[in-house]
Amino acid sequence: MAIMIKTPQEIEKMRRAGAATRQVLQHLASLVKPGVTTLDLDVEAERKTLELGAIPAFKGYHGYPGSVCASVNEEVVHGIPSATKVLREGDIVSLDFGLVMDGYYGDSAITVPVGEKVNPETLRLLEVTKASLDSAIRMVKVGATLGDVGAAVQEVVESDGFSVVRDFVGHGIGTQMHEDPQVPNYGRRGMGLKLREGMVIAIEPMVNAGKPGVQVLGDGWTAVTQDGSMSAHFEHTVAVTANGAVVLT
Repeated sequence: MAIMIKTPQEIEKMRRAGAATRQVLQHLASLVKPGVTTLDLDVEAERKTLELGAIPAFKGYHGYPGSVCASVNEEVVHGIPSATKVLREGDIVSLDFGLVMDGYYGDSAITVPVGEKVNPETLRLLEVTKASLDSAIRMVKVGATLGDVGAAVQEVVESDGFSVVRDFVGHGIGTQMHEDPQVPNYGRRGMGLKLREGMVIAIEPMVNAGKPGVQVLGDGWTAVTQDGSMSAHFEHTVAVTANGAVVLT
């Protein structure tokens, strides 16, 4: 495992990439409403990215066709944007997005309710998933372990009766979208790799309302919950500094 330690100058470049990533996601979230297609969101993601002077990171990555992963309801991650996937009142859509700016990657995800009539239990799923990410970020400091980070996610999620997806994990990030180490959303405190100053990791809990099992559909990309339950996904790119966690996205 080759952990890439970033200099303060590199982290500053990643902060700019992260800020642009956040701007694109905020723009996409503002467009989410019933009747919009996931392809509409994809077109806007690419347009906004280029306007900001960056390049979409996902498009063409291992052959992925879109600029944003748009995963609706029981879709966990890697949903392919489509003109036939129309958002409906009461849906949720997870938007996972990354870009490259000046050679450095930003990567972030949000899950957005569609319309005003989303089931309260589904809204609770979104709140708990976001809270689990916030809890994990609070663990990030020099000398903490990846087990501390994963356990923080797992404890919040499972104490609320939801389940953590194990088939997909977070990752290191920098001049590559996926670098070492892997960052699981589960674990035991005190176990695993120790965090060092200059590490940058993408923490991304994927949380199911039902059981943790997922399966990949025939398109080779879209992962769905095995039991058909709703799934939420939130992600931030986070730098480990002498003063603790700095959220870059």
